[in-house]
Amino acid sequence: MKERIYRHCIELTNGRWSSKLIKKFAYSRWSRYIIPSFAKVYQINLGEMEKQLNEYRSLHEFFIRKLKANCRKINAVAGEIISPVDAVIEDIGKVRDDQSILVKGKKYSIYDMLGDEKTVKKYVGGTYLIFYLSPSHYHRIHCPATGIVTGRWTLGNKSYPVNKYGLKWGKSTLSKNYRSITEIETEEGNGICIVKVGAMFINSIIQSHHKERLVQGEEIAYFSFGSTVVLLFEKNTFIQKDFPSIPYPVKIGEVIGEIRKVDTSKAQ
Repeated sequence: MKERIYRHCIELTNGRWSSKLIKKFAYSRWSRYIIPSFAKVYQINLGEMEKQLNEYRSLHEFFIRKLKANCRKINAVAGEIISPVDAVIEDIGKVRDDQSILVKGKKYSIYDMLGDEKTVKKYVGGTYLIFYLSPSHYHRIHCPATGIVTGRWTLGNKSYPVNKYGLKWGKSTLSKNYRSITEIETEEGNGICIVKVGAMFINSIIQSHHKERLVQGEEIAYFSFGSTVVLLFEKNTFIQKDFPSIPYPVKIGEVIGEIRKVDTSKAQ
């Protein structure tokens, strides 16, 4: 019953006009008056911000704020993978043989998420990590590894919440929400899929990097509102860090594991 009520309420507020109204307010100059309260409620670290609080002209501008230079250190060595976002790692697991992942007890189709059978096959048996960004987090997305872009595409229309209630009661949020996908081939020759999942009514994922080569730690995109990033690694290529527990908070630049080449001679 709770699940049905939750879905019904979200559907009522996720229409074309309600989304436009929310977006219009967030971009308006009137929204700047709630920025101090927003920062206080979500305990945002004002000392990290590039600008002073009163310099932001709208809630949207504050939400996509940049950080001061060198605020996030990249200490990874060759072969190590860093967190692409400030977030909480909500789940880690293996992509199952039926092309699905199990997150918080709910099954998600990787085929629905990526929309391409050839791409999906590369990640069956591989590792997935789910990064949840709350309204308190810095919302710019950085590259987890140096590599060459092999594909960029977008899928989906509406976006539903991807917080713990959205993951528990929502309908295929990770694989049906509006999402922007970037696939790269690392210097080790392995693929990483970076799935940026839109959330909460407004499908704003802005691509801020358009070159073919990405450098680890470089900004690649940003969310206009809270959301989720899913990282997918090919089979037998990713060795995760030994996290004390999951969920686990991380920041951009923090090493989350290492990547290695697949020994194709053993696979034959």
